[in-house]
Amino acid sequence: MNRPRYVGRFAPSPSGPLHAGSLVAAMASYLDARAHGGQWLLRIEDVDEARAVPGAAEEIRDCLLAFGMRWDGDVVWQSRRKKRYAAAFARLESHTFPCGCTRREIADSRLSTGLPLSAGGDSGLLYPGNCRNGLAEGKSARAFRLRVPDPGQPDELVCFDDRWQGRICQHLASESGDFILKRADGFWAYQLAVVVDDAAQQVSDVVRGADLIDSTARQIHLQRLLGLPTPRYLHVPVVCNAEGEKLSKQTGARALDMSRPLPALRQAASTLRLEIDAATVPSFWEKATAAWGARFV
Repeated sequence: MNRPRYVGRFAPSPSGPLHAGSLVAAMASYLDARAHGGQWLLRIEDVDEARAVPGAAEEIRDCLLAFGMRWDGDVVWQSRRKKRYAAAFARLESHTFPCGCTRREIADSRLSTGLPLSAGGDSGLLYPGNCRNGLAEGKSARAFRLRVPDPGQPDELVCFDDRWQGRICQHLASESGDFILKRADGFWAYQLAVVVDDAAQQVSDVVRGADLIDSTARQIHLQRLLGLPTPRYLHVPVVCNAEGEKLSKQTGARALDMSRPLPALRQAASTLRLEIDAATVPSFWEKATAAWGARFV
């Protein structure tokens, strides 16, 4: 049986320059695409326009090129695809409900009932279902949420086989909760946008950092509701700072030095458990692609 055409992608947020952590994710997705002889797409995830830093997207593209990574086709910008997200949201109308809760109200509600604030991962405050049966008197909609299946329903448990992490299962009701599709500030939520875009771009394989693994079950659930294909997933280790926090713009990650790509490339490869000895950027990618292919193709 022939495998479908390989299409991968790198989808950074333009909230700042690339750093050592984002280089690991970019490298893994690039190597997987090239080792499979497939396409590698670049998508700028600027759906949250309030967080976009002027010039950051251009700097990201320049950095990828300086590090020897060239994408296929045109760059896609989420901020230009709002009609697609609105159309998908309309198709989900029977599964959504307006929510008038603030974060403080959600936290207070969970504490008052003795429930933990969060189920862990990137879920943040686990929604207690306050507005599931309608808005309270005097409340107006701040956001719109997707109603996940109740405990015990067949589609409430979502499992997938991660190509790095192995078998992953998540109970949507207890580990995700009803999640936001349209935010209080009017922007479309990441979970909806990424599902719509991956399907529109015919992405066959999603390769990204393990910090996003908690989102995968929700995205698979959305794919199923929308009748969209589910790609294969591979979540690579995240880079942490000296305090054990995920390296990010928020934790003071330094921008990559575009004038000296080889040291950063070797370090990123080491995080991916690849030891690559190369004197030039082209030879690095040649050796790294072969090493990756030996493990994952």
